[in-house]
Amino acid sequence: MKVAFAGVFAGHVADRVRARLRIPCEVTLVDDRAIGDVDVLVSMAFTHEMAVAAPRLRLVQVPGAGLDRIDRSALAPGTALANAYGHDVGIAEYVIGAMLALSRSFCRVDADLRRGRWNSVWSGAAVPLWPELAGKTLGILGYGRIGQAVARRALAFDMEVLAIRRDATRPDPHRLAFLRGPAALDEVLGRADYLAITLALTADTHGLLGARRLALMKPTAVLVNVARGEVVDEDALYDALHRGAIAGAALDVWYRYPTGDAPVHPGHRPFHALPNVLMTPHVSGWTEGMMDARAGVIAENIHRTARGEAPVNLVP
Repeated sequence: MKVAFAGVFAGHVADRVRARLRIPCEVTLVDDRAIGDVDVLVSMAFTHEMAVAAPRLRLVQVPGAGLDRIDRSALAPGTALANAYGHDVGIAEYVIGAMLALSRSFCRVDADLRRGRWNSVWSGAAVPLWPELAGKTLGILGYGRIGQAVARRALAFDMEVLAIRRDATRPDPHRLAFLRGPAALDEVLGRADYLAITLALTADTHGLLGARRLALMKPTAVLVNVARGEVVDEDALYDALHRGAIAGAALDVWYRYPTGDAPVHPGHRPFHALPNVLMTPHVSGWTEGMMDARAGVIAENIHRTARGEAPVNLVP
């Protein structure tokens, strides 16, 4: 079996996969333009040019969940496509942490204390009380693996959880009192104190939250986006945050990504100048647990390909 890992992300998981292989494999790290004639390609992207470079390809294994860089039309009839998850725990922990960090102003009070300024009763100042997560309402847009992992942790914090997913009739392991379809989106936006966006980017969800829907949110609400930046209209989000129409946002997914070594602001609008935004560079799921889980799935799918079996997480 010949296996190629293409791209930066795939390269990070290559050694962990190699350590789990139980069959002889020729494993190489390549770039997108020099794949070679391989049986399995592990890559976040797939194009017609890559298909031509690997005519005997039997499996395109995406080392993540997202398929937005995969050209499905480039897949030959005998080539399977599979993805990998394992990031739900890490991202769910990020969502809870982001809600705590924003509601308690951790970044601001840390920066002030480093300058000797005590934003507390110890300085005699009149300091507003922090809200608690307990008793607050969390809206979850996208109730798949990540959304359910977020719900489990939010329930442990005694929050009320309102969830939206495409098919609300499917079984719910947490038996939420409020689990509805997309028609209930506006209601969730109006009721949520915190909003976690955990759904996939599709034609239906692109720009799902624009100016009208953001205006439905409470001025005290906090938005956390760990899905894709384009789910929320960039201009509308910036304007809502700049005007204080919503209290804050934690953004781990963006509208611009680096293409080289030069510094790149992650938005076309100056989110970096807003004090009510927690910015992280698409790392919410970047955990040891995620990497180990994905390496296990990828290794298993290499074994299955060698045996002529369908892969785990086969994308139809």
